[in-house]
Amino acid sequence: MQNILSPQETSLAKKAAYLVLSHFDKSYRWFTRITRGAQQRFEKGNWKETQLASRERINIYEQSLSDAVAEIYHLTSVHKKDDVFWQELKKIFALQLEGHPQFELAETFFNSVIGRIFKHRKIDDDMMFVHPSRCFLPGQDRDKVINSFDTTTTVREMYEAIFKTYRYNIPFEDYERDLQNLEDALRARLSTSQLASVQAVEILKPTFFRGKAAYLIGRICMPDETLPFVIAMRRYNAPNMFVDALLTDRKDLSVIFGFARSYFMADTQNPAEVAAFLQELLPNKKNFELYMALGHYKHGKTVFYRNFLSHLETSEDHFEAAPGIRGLVMMVFHLPSYGVVFKIIKDEFAESKKITRQHVKDCYKLVKMSDRIGRMADTHEYVNFRFPLDRIAPELIEELKETCASSLEFTENELVIKHMYIERKMTPLNLYLQQETDEDKVTNALDELGMCIKQIAMANIFPGDMLHKNFGITRHGRVIFYDYDEICLMNERNFRALPKSDDPYAIDTLSVGPSDVFPEQFEHFIVGKRKFKDILKNLHGDLMTQEYWRNVQIKCERGDVQHFTPYAANKRFKRD
Repeated sequence: MQNILSPQETSLAKKAAYLVLSHFDKSYRWFTRITRGAQQRFEKGNWKETQLASRERINIYEQSLSDAVAEIYHLTSVHKKDDVFWQELKKIFALQLEGHPQFELAETFFNSVIGRIFKHRKIDDDMMFVHPSRCFLPGQDRDKVINSFDTTTTVREMYEAIFKTYRYNIPFEDYERDLQNLEDALRARLSTSQLASVQAVEILKPTFFRGKAAYLIGRICMPDETLPFVIAMRRYNAPNMFVDALLTDRKDLSVIFGFARSYFMADTQNPAEVAAFLQELLPNKKNFELYMALGHYKHGKTVFYRNFLSHLETSEDHFEAAPGIRGLVMMVFHLPSYGVVFKIIKDEFAESKKITRQHVKDCYKLVKMSDRIGRMADTHEYVNFRFPLDRIAPELIEELKETCASSLEFTENELVIKHMYIERKMTPLNLYLQQETDEDKVTNALDELGMCIKQIAMANIFPGDMLHKNFGITRHGRVIFYDYDEICLMNERNFRALPKSDDPYAIDTLSVGPSDVFPEQFEHFIVGKRKFKDILKNLHGDLMTQEYWRNVQIKCERGDVQHFTPYAANKRFKRD
């Protein structure tokens, strides 16, 4: 006989469902208010406020979730309710979402409430939205998120129409020059016949703000192909703005939406439709990556988990230890056919690592809250994540037991990992340099390594352990840092000249403080082979000097906010 809730319990479930949705709606209004303010911060050049707003927006979710859970506990004795109550609560909540413009985000918020109450131990589709409650059909609200521009006019008139639609309370540095640059760039990209065949130019309604840049993101529609159409705009400290580039290659757009960059501020009430449009432009990007790029990183985690479950059903390979040198702090494994790695904090660290488990967590949180400037991989924290035991290589199970047993829980059919991080998979730089025979690619990788270290420092983070095994290289040849257990803010280190000695590895330990760093030693540690050392020193020899690091400290203390352009320098328009 099926259990049925009493009228009183049903009424209570309705109140709880309404309460959860109310907190989600309040959270999204808060999220929108911060996002909408990005344009004014861009116009006024309030770069420090831009960074603070980014951190505040990340914190919104946890604050709203805590408030919702607290009210649920105040409403009822949650642990006295059986599963039937929570199943009914989910059904009522799903009915409330009918016609809701952010229904998919609201489902994730509901999942977070249930997860918090049950400490993420009940991953059950009867009680949570493990699978979405409905199928989203892209295009049904397309008119709410795009502007279409007339292509029967001249190219210049089309651009003029775009800038009449997208208006900013800040003058252009040279409007006529920018229009001419844009026209020339489009004519250089498309032949006369292609230009004549353009059926539509569609641009997403929200401007995408990040750092000191703003992007109009859209596409050029032709009978046989569709190209990205991205107008990149910039500001310096002067009271004006300028068009920096026209980007029409998917590779450029992919880098702009890269996993090592901070989240965009793009104001929309229809995030599912925006994400769907972006995926049409970037078919190689996963849907969860695009939600994360829009700042909806919690929902991105939900979509990732769904994608992960789907991949398990359509693959047969086994989880195994990730390639590369074993880390001293993290145990890292992967599924060869899937594009992420799973990282677990080890139970014990090598003696050389004078840190704690909480310190490691704090470091990963610091990166989450910082401007990752395209050089630090985004990581996503999970608790009680489940893996099918029959898909895990026996050697990996043994290694996990040896290195991080306290984070493991075994059931009859599953391995539950109590706490871990997920990160995009990259080729470890040390492996890349061992295998690559093209001298130009090796030189480019080492140049990228030096630039990566420098840009992270300019973002006010000292990378700490700069061994090249702690960096990865993407398919676009970009070097990204991904090992955060020794990072800190720049002002937390004292950069000193190396005490004189005949032995380059010897230091008078009596004169060394715990925060002292000796840049002259970096050449011995960053890369191993003499050939690689010489290339790195030739390209970035200033990294091995205390003067360089002290100058960066001064800029960070002054509060200078840096901007690093995500596309190649040769794509930028020339300015006087």
